[in-house]
Amino acid sequence: METNNDTQMKIAGIAFFTGVVQFILFMLLAEILYPKYSVSGNYISDLGVGSTAYIFNISIVILGLLIIVAGYFIRRFSRPLLVVLILAGIGAMGVGLFPETTGSPHLIFSLLVFLMSSIAPYFLVVKIRNLMSVLWAILGTVGLIALILYIPGIYLGLGHGGMERMIVYPDLLWGIGFGGWLVGKFSEKHTAPAH
Repeated sequence: METNNDTQMKIAGIAFFTGVVQFILFMLLAEILYPKYSVSGNYISDLGVGSTAYIFNISIVILGLLIIVAGYFIRRFSRPLLVVLILAGIGAMGVGLFPETTGSPHLIFSLLVFLMSSIAPYFLVVKIRNLMSVLWAILGTVGLIALILYIPGIYLGLGHGGMERMIVYPDLLWGIGFGGWLVGKFSEKHTAPAH
């Protein structure tokens, strides 16, 4: 059964929003449960080993899957965005399937998800051209700049964990905003006007 474009966009929004929100909640839960966890002194991926591994790794794999689902349903909206979202989703899944103890595979998947998540909002600015898309692109730029500084070890006094969050948090924020926007925008046409 072929779904219409509005329904596909709404499904993309639900998948995107749900994936990001569940990941944030389970990441925070893992931080609480991880013994002596430090936001500035620990990597986010430290949550993927030890007692919190099952929470973090399952959550980030779900995030990756839902990003790919969102990319599939948004494919008619923007082909370049589809490619970037699929790569970001693969990166997120790889982070969970190959924890930091695996070395190079984990680093490659981390870089993939960090980079793709930070550049994805640029495709939204080109396509949507509204204030929200500009704000999402600004968040992506913050993540991209943080990634550029993070690679050579420039942490600006935030610690390696804090600087890593300056990559990840802006991308999670634009993801929540974009997912919510998709659901709202493509639900409007199906809402009956009040009498």
